[in-house]
Amino acid sequence: MLKLFLRPSQDVIFLSNVYSQTLRNFSGGFTKLAKAEKGNWSTVNDSENKPKEALNVGIYKIVDKKPLWEPSPCLEKGQLIDQYKKLSKFRLTTLVVITTMAGYAVAPAPFDPASFLMVTVGTGLVSAAANSVNQFHEVPFDSQMSRTKSRVLVTGKVTPLHAMGFALVSGAAGLSILYYGVNGLTAALGLSNFILYTSIYTPMKRISILNTWVGSAVGAIPPLIGWAGCCGSIDAGAWILAGLLYAWQFPHFNALSWNLRPDYSRAGYQMMAVTNPGLCRRTALRYTFVITLLSTLAPIMDVTNYWFALETLPLNAYFSYLAYKFYKDSNSGSSRKLFRFSLVHLPLIMILFLLNKKRWFFAENTEDTKKHDPVDTNVGSFIKLNLPHINASTLETSSKTV
Repeated sequence: MLKLFLRPSQDVIFLSNVYSQTLRNFSGGFTKLAKAEKGNWSTVNDSENKPKEALNVGIYKIVDKKPLWEPSPCLEKGQLIDQYKKLSKFRLTTLVVITTMAGYAVAPAPFDPASFLMVTVGTGLVSAAANSVNQFHEVPFDSQMSRTKSRVLVTGKVTPLHAMGFALVSGAAGLSILYYGVNGLTAALGLSNFILYTSIYTPMKRISILNTWVGSAVGAIPPLIGWAGCCGSIDAGAWILAGLLYAWQFPHFNALSWNLRPDYSRAGYQMMAVTNPGLCRRTALRYTFVITLLSTLAPIMDVTNYWFALETLPLNAYFSYLAYKFYKDSNSGSSRKLFRFSLVHLPLIMILFLLNKKRWFFAENTEDTKKHDPVDTNVGSFIKLNLPHINASTLETSSKTV
């Protein structure tokens, strides 16, 4: 029996032509070949190493098959926390949490540290879950953009199964905290925002420019969550605050997307800056006027005092000026100025809204106490302040006796 000993030097799988492929793909070393009894060449090897799909004619090389799901490569505690922060888009989640806290703080109800903490933690967990699901869906498109090609799912630092497991745990925990720790309204708002972001906004980004309006609604809901967590309901003040957040999204995002047009175009995203640049510029300018209108409407609706409208006027005027400059001369410089000022504009508006809100709970309590005080005379006040053991009824009785 003729024996040939060759060893493969390349990854060759199931070669059917022994005579021509052997010289090209095998060199040095030895692999045992034997001639079958029927006159055909067949590969002979150990049974434990032989693949199930071995051919009757040909030479094979064993290739290890990788499992469908693998453990995430970064399993050390420090690295894993860092990957979770990236998976949850930590800076975006922080912005969501801050606007939620602002909604709670400006609401006309007593400040409860326990419920405030529950609202903050619950909203942060739900936001982290939504961002994780968003990245899971957008891996093929993120890999084509310079801004997102280093995300943890694109680079394989976290596996898809791990990312979805993280989203499931954090989302369930966040909604449970909002429902059992705060109230049902905040949990419903958190769930609706999660669905709106992951199931409507995310796929719509590749379908229609209306995704920007949907995304703005997603950004407007967090202050409603904070307001509902504090008051248990939503009134005119909550809608004005949400309207400010909704309008703010347009100059902020349109200015950001202007310099990212090549990336968005490459990934196939339907953004105004790509498909309709003129509408992108006009929309950014229009909504700065909407912000000014809502700031003026707040004192009229008895949500803030009139100082709020006066104090926000210079901020809103400069915001509109930068949007106008972007509208007239759209370039990287004007878009960056508008985007950077938007990052300053939002926290200043929230602070002024808080400082100038019309109803403070402790102030209302003091006024109500004075209104319903049964003894409103100087004598009664003197008795209450200096003679606590004598009440008004005793005084009246003694006077009648005399």
